[in-house]
Amino acid sequence: MYVCTKEGALVTVRNRKVGRYGRLVVLLLTVLLALQVFFVVRVAVMQGVNTQSTSFQRSEAFRHIVNRHDGWSQRWVPYASMSVHIKRAVIAAEDDVFSSHGGVQWDAIEAAWRRNAKAQELAELRASSREKMTKKSNTQAPVVKAAKVVGGSTITQQLAKNLLLSGERNFFRKMQELILTLALEVFLSKERILEVYLNNVEWGEGVFGIEAAAQHYFRKSAAQLSAFESARLAVMLPRPKFFEKQPSSAYLSGRAGVILARMSGVQLPS
Repeated sequence: MYVCTKEGALVTVRNRKVGRYGRLVVLLLTVLLALQVFFVVRVAVMQGVNTQSTSFQRSEAFRHIVNRHDGWSQRWVPYASMSVHIKRAVIAAEDDVFSSHGGVQWDAIEAAWRRNAKAQELAELRASSREKMTKKSNTQAPVVKAAKVVGGSTITQQLAKNLLLSGERNFFRKMQELILTLALEVFLSKERILEVYLNNVEWGEGVFGIEAAAQHYFRKSAAQLSAFESARLAVMLPRPKFFEKQPSSAYLSGRAGVILARMSGVQLPS
């Protein structure tokens, strides 16, 4: 005769919970694996299929609709139809060893992390100092700007972020970015990565890709861009919407001169 004790009932309940959690973990792992397979297949298909839009572009398009912005421009042009100057300029400005690295520059990421940590520490010290001063003078504490975050992303990483990922910043997204970056480097040639990047990167409000940028800023095709025009466009990439509104920026012209001087030493992918 079987007697159900209190201890036995507790063990049974505990085993059921463990089994339930175990099935949930397996389900989550299966979903994550399926997601990685989906991303890798999407990247592999890009060997011969041009991307019609990126995740970032779709989010920007939605924002345009919501805010009723006018103007949206993007037109794919093949790699051969792009000025050699814009290829050299973007590599010089964004990723000077693009042709030789494996997708990620670990040293650059570590250096960027150190710079960001120092900048954050300095910002906190300034905030503490100003807070003490305002307490002494009985005035309202001034707003302290957050420390500027400096990235260490390669062109391949930037493409991975824009292609299929959201704009959120967290550990999982960073790991996903690294997986996509490695997939891009495995399945696509460096030339193809640069071609996809130049056709999809943002160059202003509703301006995507080098052909749209060349027409928007210089009223000419991407194939006709001069060396200095290319350098100016390359300098805009980290903050395209800002520089679009500041065409006479002294920094823009000065930095373009620096990039122009570097362009002759850039190694293009082959």
